[in-house]
Amino acid sequence: MLQPTPPKLPINLLDLLHQRTVEGERIEYKEGWNPDAILRTLCAFANDFENLGGGYVVIGQDCDANGQPVFPPKGLAANQLDKIQRELLAACQLMQPPYFPVLSLEVVQGRHLVVLWAPGGQNRPYKVPEAVTARHKVWYPYIRRYSSTVQAKGETEQELLSLTAKVPWDDRFCQATTVASLSKPLMQGFLQEVDSALAADAADLSVEALGRQMNVVGGPAESPWPKNVGLLFFNEAPTDFFPGAQVDVVAFPQGTGGDVIVEKSFQGPLSRMVREALDYLQRNYLHETVAKHPQRAEATRAWNFPFAAVEEALVNAVYHRTYESHDPVEVRIGPDELVVLSYPGPDRSVRLEDLRTGRAVSRRYRNRRIGEFLKELRLTEGRATGIPKILKAMRANGSPEPVFETDDERLSFVVRLPVHPLAQPITAEVTAEVTAEVTAEVTAEVARLLGVLQGEMPRASLMDAVGLKHAEHFRKAYLLPALAAGLVERTMPDKPNSKNQRYRITASGTRWLRQHAGERVD
Repeated sequence: MLQPTPPKLPINLLDLLHQRTVEGERIEYKEGWNPDAILRTLCAFANDFENLGGGYVVIGQDCDANGQPVFPPKGLAANQLDKIQRELLAACQLMQPPYFPVLSLEVVQGRHLVVLWAPGGQNRPYKVPEAVTARHKVWYPYIRRYSSTVQAKGETEQELLSLTAKVPWDDRFCQATTVASLSKPLMQGFLQEVDSALAADAADLSVEALGRQMNVVGGPAESPWPKNVGLLFFNEAPTDFFPGAQVDVVAFPQGTGGDVIVEKSFQGPLSRMVREALDYLQRNYLHETVAKHPQRAEATRAWNFPFAAVEEALVNAVYHRTYESHDPVEVRIGPDELVVLSYPGPDRSVRLEDLRTGRAVSRRYRNRRIGEFLKELRLTEGRATGIPKILKAMRANGSPEPVFETDDERLSFVVRLPVHPLAQPITAEVTAEVTAEVTAEVTAEVARLLGVLQGEMPRASLMDAVGLKHAEHFRKAYLLPALAAGLVERTMPDKPNSKNQRYRITASGTRWLRQHAGERVD
């Protein structure tokens, strides 16, 4: 139901009104209270036909001929606010099935606004009466087409019906744990970073109450559940629930056939994981080459891989992948290219020809909530901007055109960023610096693993050697840190999940053992 004490929005109000973090097609401005039109728009956002995450209705905000908000807004009379809330509650009860948006009373430049946050519903399709006050009501479903609310008819209505009870994975409840798995400090940190007014009240709210206001907790009061998106962003170890929620960076300074491989894995809350992976890539593998010319004063400057393209490729992979798979996002760096690999591939409605030219728009997004949080954190810009931004960044740098690949079954998606022709290869000194950075993180568990690793051994034999039976604990505490530190390597790096996979000590691992010979490992 509409809350008796209207909550504050979990995003920044001015960013919302100015369409800085929410696309225009997800915002509807209404100059005044019009129950029929507003209910139709709420219905369209609840149906969330394209899995964009629903939208917002701002009542009391007028706009110009181009659909842009006008300031100061027209606003609503203060004595209207209670009446609007009562009538809205009654109107929402007429929706089939009933649906209640989050309502927030706001004041902008001294004018009163009613802001309705209408997330994609859990029980679509939704229908509303053509006229709220009609004696004989007729119900119709509505959807959003670009920035308009339209009735779903014919094939569109049939497609909407096919979405019955199909909630995108990131908006589903995770019944394998409880709301206690959500970290209140992480939630508060997010609200403070996006400058949400809710941040001021968060300290006085329980995890469940705060989670409900942020729409990362749902279910009845007696049995609340965290949503998958909440665990991805607001749990310190999302891999405990979703093993594939990580980014693996693998560098082949001498090429895939060379002897040197440097690996590092990134885990943790989704936004932190992405930022740490990008920082690591930028710090260790992106460099600028300056070429001077005898005939002109101006030198040519070029990056081996432009950061904007790398950032967009990685964020896109994290945004659009499935988290039901145990496969991580992989970033592979070689002398000739940087590759970002994710699973699965794009929706079948997307043609590869359109991807290559930057004109692709997916019919329906795989994750509707992950994108919301990434946009609020300004890690991504908006709908269908990823590929064009990669193309633009590569061209601006003078790099060869990027390559976008998928297979016939759309099982994976590959973004290949070719190295700039002027770029200098990664030197042995750089590789040594990176290896030193990751080998500094040697734990007692990794040291113990190095002590038992003889020749090439399968995972099962390694677990026996260190006396462990819990595969996931071995993977997280022993194997992954050893791989990330470059002390242990796979015998089949191109097939990390092969049943024939073996592990062996690297030259760095051997050097570490020599340096620490005789030390006791508890």
